[in-house]
Amino acid sequence: MNIESLRGRRVTVVEVGPRDGLQNEKVTIATAEKVAFIDALTGAGLPVIEVSAFVNPKRVPQMGDAADLFARIVKAPDTRYTALVPNLAGLDRAAAAGLREIAIFAAASESFSRANINQGIDESFASYAVVAERARAMGMRVRGYLSTAFGCPYEGVVPPERVADLSARLIGMGVFEVAVSDTIGIAHPGQVASVLETIARTVPFERIALHFHDTRGTALANVLTGLTMGVATFDASAGGLGGCPYAPGASGNLATEDLIYMLDGLGIETGVSLARVFEASGVIAPKLDHPLPSRYVEAENATRRRG
Repeated sequence: MNIESLRGRRVTVVEVGPRDGLQNEKVTIATAEKVAFIDALTGAGLPVIEVSAFVNPKRVPQMGDAADLFARIVKAPDTRYTALVPNLAGLDRAAAAGLREIAIFAAASESFSRANINQGIDESFASYAVVAERARAMGMRVRGYLSTAFGCPYEGVVPPERVADLSARLIGMGVFEVAVSDTIGIAHPGQVASVLETIARTVPFERIALHFHDTRGTALANVLTGLTMGVATFDASAGGLGGCPYAPGASGNLATEDLIYMLDGLGIETGVSLARVFEASGVIAPKLDHPLPSRYVEAENATRRRG
């Protein structure tokens, strides 16, 4: 598939800024400020917004207001609102808050899995199978993240065959989609092609999403590779918020503005307003202790200052 043939295609953008973007911020963001941010993202037309995580608030204090957030945000009928759920206790809290969709978070490397959730891969998959089964019995859709799919901060290279096998295992436990994730921002287009070719042997691309970090400046090139191979769902974070604590110097997730700017230029339909996403990032930016890393945001702000 060449680039010109992408024109007119439809792509789903999954906004992860309120969860993945904010969870590691050192500055405490007030619930009302998060609500304003999420409502602005809803106004931008984003079809999926990952609002928070029902995790232990002692471990991730920034996510401690998950239930309150879901009660206070304005919910558009055409937007799916989701949250990360690590275990049955989190699932029960999510269900009580009225969620209809959740995400589970597995890893493709043994060392990262143990460092992140204190369980090995097989142990975590056994736990998540129980969570997924109960969630689906409650009528919830379940998404699966597969972190460190392109490299691990402890083990280095992760074999594509393992990524494909674990993606298939997640599908087998009932997740509707696997977000194959470049947790430490190490992926490059040649590697993305190799991993996707291997995954395609066991899982169709309509069940695959891609989640990139822009640590080494390759996120958009990686997205373009995924697009030309047939992937149609991509995660992004408004303003480029976020980053992995295991990746020193990480500049954050792929910025939603940068992604939409490229997709708009390619004539790809998303239903998302670039101008409104930029405004949403402007809602949260003053609450942080650092500038947003998005290239688009930086350029647009510079242009407006000159104007």
